[in-house]
Amino acid sequence: MTTDTSPLPTTAAKPGRYLTFRLGRESYGLPVLGVREIIRLCPITPVPRMPSYLKGVINLRGKVIPILDLRAKFQLSHEGYGERACIVVVNVGEPPAVVSLMGAIVDAVEEVVQLTEAELEPTPDFGGSPDTAYILGMATVHGGVKTLLDLNKVFLAEGLLTLLDSQAPNPQTQNA
Repeated sequence: MTTDTSPLPTTAAKPGRYLTFRLGRESYGLPVLGVREIIRLCPITPVPRMPSYLKGVINLRGKVIPILDLRAKFQLSHEGYGERACIVVVNVGEPPAVVSLMGAIVDAVEEVVQLTEAELEPTPDFGGSPDTAYILGMATVHGGVKTLLDLNKVFLAEGLLTLLDSQAPNPQTQNA
């Protein structure tokens, strides 16, 4: 008989403020400290040979930033964008490494919520096959459940940021 020595599940989500948004009928949250701004959906310039969830780039006040479609990234059903669809612009990366801007198309922004330790739950065990590394934890808010996302794991997966940043010089390293 083998004994399960795996650690008890712990939540990586910390109490604090989260921006909540909708993708289809589901609610998600991002740590508000990583959110730079929320902008209206605007024309996106496609980039050849990118994954299907990377819709392209936009020019945000002179800075070119990549835009992901989170519905496509999470393999959710793809409907047309509604009038409340917008782009959530986030800071990704950890100082002292390169910190960059990226955007995510969401169906609607809901609110900023203050979550306490009592409202946070660890990511459930889905049985091995689903990749849940991008989930910080779950939160119970207003009688519903919101999935809290890890900014860096959602946006930096598969070397996307490295690929995009290798094309642009880093002003911090140029001044060194």
